[in-house]
Amino acid sequence: MDKSGSIHKKIVVIGGGTGTFTVLSGLKHYHAELTAIVTMADNGGSTGRLRDEFGVLPPGDLRQCLVALSDADQVMRKLFNYRFDRGELKGHAFGNIFISTLEKVTGSLDKALDVAGRILNIRGRVIPVTLSKVGLVVRLKNGKVLYGESALSDYQLVSRFGVEKIFLTPKAKANPKALRALKEADLVIVGPGNLYASLIPNFLAPGVGSALASSKAKKIYVANLMNKNGHTDDFRVSDYVRVLEGAIGKRGIFDAVVYNTKKPAQSLLRKYADEGEPVTCGPECFKGDFELIGTNLLADDLAKTAKKDMLRRTLIRHDPDKLAKVLMGLVD
Repeated sequence: MDKSGSIHKKIVVIGGGTGTFTVLSGLKHYHAELTAIVTMADNGGSTGRLRDEFGVLPPGDLRQCLVALSDADQVMRKLFNYRFDRGELKGHAFGNIFISTLEKVTGSLDKALDVAGRILNIRGRVIPVTLSKVGLVVRLKNGKVLYGESALSDYQLVSRFGVEKIFLTPKAKANPKALRALKEADLVIVGPGNLYASLIPNFLAPGVGSALASSKAKKIYVANLMNKNGHTDDFRVSDYVRVLEGAIGKRGIFDAVVYNTKKPAQSLLRKYADEGEPVTCGPECFKGDFELIGTNLLADDLAKTAKKDMLRRTLIRHDPDKLAKVLMGLVD
């Protein structure tokens, strides 16, 4: 199918971080109405500093989605992703500061995203899953409690003890725009992304899980390429599906699961060895009540990260075009 297919199909992508950026980067070249529903639990790096200092909602994942959907000049996209490397602004992305300033000026993150979207000439919409100022809380089975997404990301013993409960505090209210987008969607894509920090927090806002479950859209999960040491050690594709189903509140919710079958080159795996191992699909995957789609989704090159970025980023990533081709093949 070429990139003129599936006109006017409404596609919703749920997640946050580089995974959602990759999905949107590929899909924007097709004729479809794209909506990104983005987690609002991030409190690390530049985003966390802006939240603490100015009381704004987290802009980082929103910025990545805006840039992914942008048809603006390359200079504008680079501008929004530019990170300062010295002074009091060191580590901040210009786009994060811009979105946070717009929120203050307009009095609403929703309005700020509308303005930023026009400036970047985006193909689609970017919607915060909640407009409540929330933090992520994870209680492990050994009694330890982790406060904030950054604390969860830094703690490397999650898988050893297991997660007893994960929730948002204070209690969040789902963004009505997100609920409406799910209701009207033809295709909903969950993932790829950090399971506990980027994906599950979207379903902790009351009503989001039930809106997805009741939607008539085809529902797709895109599995991660790599596990995260200390969080999803030895997870297979079916383990991710099981945990997500628990967070969403419905078993068998996914119509299809897409996963990568090509093993990264040994040179890349060596560079990634301290972060995780490839996600595989064992025999149990074929017993699931979903269509299983395995193919080569791997980007050919090691992902590059900005030296000024104060957070460690995933090195091995999906190829946006390969992934988009598979996903668009599922629209109909």
